[in-house]
Amino acid sequence: MANPSPRRTSHPGSRIMSVASYRPRTEVGNETVAALIDSSDEWIRRRCGIESRRHAAPDESLVMMGAAAASKALASAGIDPLDVSAVLVATMSHRGRATTVAPLVADALGATAAAAMDLGAACAGFPYALATADALVRSGAAGYVVVVGAERMTDIIDDHDRGTAFLFGDGAGAVVVGPAQTCEIGPVVWGADGSHSEVLRYDETGILRMAGPEVFRWATSVVPDVAKRALDAAGMSASDLAAFIPHQANLRITSVAAKALELGPHVQVATDIVTNGNTGAASIPQAMAALPDTSGPALLVGFGAGLSYAAQVVTLP
Repeated sequence: MANPSPRRTSHPGSRIMSVASYRPRTEVGNETVAALIDSSDEWIRRRCGIESRRHAAPDESLVMMGAAAASKALASAGIDPLDVSAVLVATMSHRGRATTVAPLVADALGATAAAAMDLGAACAGFPYALATADALVRSGAAGYVVVVGAERMTDIIDDHDRGTAFLFGDGAGAVVVGPAQTCEIGPVVWGADGSHSEVLRYDETGILRMAGPEVFRWATSVVPDVAKRALDAAGMSASDLAAFIPHQANLRITSVAAKALELGPHVQVATDIVTNGNTGAASIPQAMAALPDTSGPALLVGFGAGLSYAAQVVTLP
């Protein structure tokens, strides 16, 4: 006889209870990367604003990094892993296994009763997963949800590719989402443009290839628009924000978007990319964790391969 389904209680809203990050031990400066792509530190900084990034060691797997960030987030939120209803992992760099990352992260956490799944929306994956967690909690289908962004981008890039080698790094970030009396995770505004998917794609060997100028033009047109629509959906203006935390793809893209939004000097603009590189689906939660003294409304925007994008306003924990 099947066990009866648990009683589900819906909630008025959900909230981010905590945020945490895992950064690999090895920091790699521009000089090391530049030597492999016939470039220079000055060229890399001018191109994307990056000064250094982290590269994962062999023992720093996707599962290890994701579980480390999630474990810290759970401890900060004061939530027992056994009380976690679902573990969602956003990643684009998991290779070579039939098993997805999320069940392995859940097992490492001891969240033995949790549903677990990966969400593949590339660098837009974290806001997609956050919107999913919000819906699960508000509907009553889940009590607490762990949302993880984890990447080993160094597994899927060519060290000698002048278009990608200098951009990407490894790492993980995580948040715990739980019920709230008000909606502290705002409505998601999202979409995709598959007609331009070839500008950011895997080649026949599974290596990420990117047409940089085309991606830059697309991102600088899409990000300000989706950001403004997310503000409208939340019933806010840019002046209400405490922080702007876009996917850390390129410092120039962030600057263009911040200017288009006419952000005031009181708004903290995340620039974690400078010392962390582009960590794909991990970049937004890692950038959130890098703003520990900032509270209040934050605008999150993710965008990347697909081409997919998503944005929402959240209250920082």
